[in-house]
This record gives sequence, C-alpha cells and structure tokens, in this order.
Amino acid sequence: MARFDRYMLSQLLALFGFFSLVLVAIYWINTAVGLFDDLISDGQSALVFLEFSLLTLPNVIRMVLPISAFVATVYVANRLMSESELVVMQATGFSAFRLARPVMFFGLIVALMMLILMNVLVPLSRTVLADRTAEVRDSLVSQFLREGEFLHPVEGVTLYIREIAPNGELGGLFLQDDRGPEQVVYTATNAFMVRTETGPKLVMVDGMAQTLEGGRLALTRFADFTYDIGAMLEPATRSPRRMNELSTLELLNPTDAAMTEAKSDRAEMIFEGHDRLGQPFLGLAASLIGFAALLLGAFSRFGLWRQILFAVVLLILVQLINTISGSAGPRAAAGWLLAYAAPLVGCIMGTTMLWWSQRPRRRCE
Repeated sequence: MARFDRYMLSQLLALFGFFSLVLVAIYWINTAVGLFDDLISDGQSALVFLEFSLLTLPNVIRMVLPISAFVATVYVANRLMSESELVVMQATGFSAFRLARPVMFFGLIVALMMLILMNVLVPLSRTVLADRTAEVRDSLVSQFLREGEFLHPVEGVTLYIREIAPNGELGGLFLQDDRGPEQVVYTATNAFMVRTETGPKLVMVDGMAQTLEGGRLALTRFADFTYDIGAMLEPATRSPRRMNELSTLELLNPTDAAMTEAKSDRAEMIFEGHDRLGQPFLGLAASLIGFAALLLGAFSRFGLWRQILFAVVLLILVQLINTISGSAGPRAAAGWLLAYAAPLVGCIMGTTMLWWSQRPRRRCE
C-alpha cells in the first residue's frame, strides 16, 4: 500500500474509532437507562444489569458503524482539503478514483466488521439475552423476594422480609396465608429458599406459627419448618426463537420448523438473511458518498459546508431507500433483492460523483 494510502487510512481509522466510541456510548446509555429501571426494580443485582447491558452492545455497535464511517470520512476529507493536501496530490496526477482508494479500503474494513457483527455476534448475543431473560424471570428473588416491602405473591398471601443477606439468607420473615378456612401467620428469625425436585420450598428456622380458626388462636413454635411455595410461582419458559436469533444459514434456507418457531414466512426469513449480507456494505457506501461529495468542491476559505450538506442529504436518501426496502422486501416473493438496493444505490452515487469530480479538470486541459 502506498504511503499516501497508509497515511489517509490511519487518519480514517483513528477518527472512526473515536466517533464510534462516542456514538456507541450515547446509544448504549440510552438503552441502559431502560434496562436499569426494569432490572433493578425487579430486585436484580448490578452484575445482572451489567451483563444485560453488555449483551445489547453488539446490536448498538452495528447500528452506529455506518454513521461513524460517514462522519470520519467527511471530517478527514474536509481537513485534507482545507490544508490543501488533496490539492497537492491531485496536482501530482492522482485521479479522483486513485484518491478514493484508501476510502474504499476503509469502507471494506467497516463492511467486514459489520458482517461479523450481523452474522455472528448479534444473533449470538440476542440468543444469550433471551436465555438469560428466561432465567431471570424464573429467579425466585426476581419474582417476589424483596427486602423491606410487604408483597402479595398471590391473592390471600402476604410476605415481608426484613433483609436479604448476600448468601441468600432471609432475615426477619413474616408470612400470612389466608387462602384456607384457617388463617395462619408464620414468623421466623431466619429462612432459606431451597429448590427441590417437587418445586421451591421455604425453610423457616427458629419461628412460630399462629393459627386462627373458629375464633380460637393456636400457637406452635418450631425449630425449623418447611413451607411449599411452589404454587405461588409461575415458572418462566424460554420463548421460541425469533428471526434475529436464527443463524444466517437458517434464514437463507428456512425449514418448516424454523418458520413455525419464528412465526414468519419464507419470504420474510430469506429477506432477513440477505439483509444481513447487504447491510454491512452501507458502511462502504456512506464512506464513498462522504468523500466523493467533498471532492466536488474546490478549495475555499469559507469551507466546504455546501458539499457536506449535500453528502448528508444523499445519505438520508440512501437511508430512506433502505427503510422502504426493509418494509417492501419481506412481502414480495423475490423481495430479497431489495436487501441490496440501498448499499448498491449508495455505491453508485459515490462512484458517479468521483467520475463527475474529474470532468472540470479534463475541460481545463
């Protein structure tokens, strides 16, 4: 690779990394706020919140990479134009396509990163996230064990726990059961939640049971007592896999079982599979549009703000095509072709502007 290519590619990658970090942080924080409210309010620990938020990162990164590539390309091209570095390279005989070679390398690197994300990391992270969500919903603590609150797991049952130790020991337990003909109040100094083959059990230690039946109160003290709470819990089941959890090969060659599980038809699944292969090249298209649009302008002490605005408008147009294709593609028999529409149109736009940027110089000769 020529020295100019290495120089420009290093600039693009450095700024791409910076802008990606900033955008990922913004998107991730926005997502993490909602997760924090849901998980912490359900009694989950900070580690569970961190695990869930990290599992959302691949999808967040996938969304921001084309934007980061576009911003980095526009920033580098604008700086090289303002400092006349591109003008010097053009004066040495470099064509617009030769100048764009490091940009193409950069776009292909971004496309490769997105291919790995969309076809490996994102489906894997969403599968693990769905599995962990089912586990958390099946967790006893997440369902009704919270310290310092009077809770009602089911109608007729009131539960209060003064504190929950890190090792899972429950301190200061109060349990009132009014579901039967007799009212029973259990109090215990300590208690433990135990899983058995027949369901979860609550083992109370050093407590007493107060039973009220027919206006008579009976008091029973116990060293330990086992209470069956399995009927209170609704076991959580793993929901069927959705399309975003299936592998790309499963989507491109859908079986009847996969379509039934994902509740999607063949056209939808095939489009989703091709979309995973086409979307990564939006990074290449965005880079070419950003660089080629700035080459259309000549050096000006007022900057290239008009060319930058033009590039932004073209990028919005490509995204509009991508949105329309994403809506129409799954409903058509050969709609999978539309998965490549936006990247292809974007690359054609960039190539056309590169060719057009050379015409004025040819006329001057």
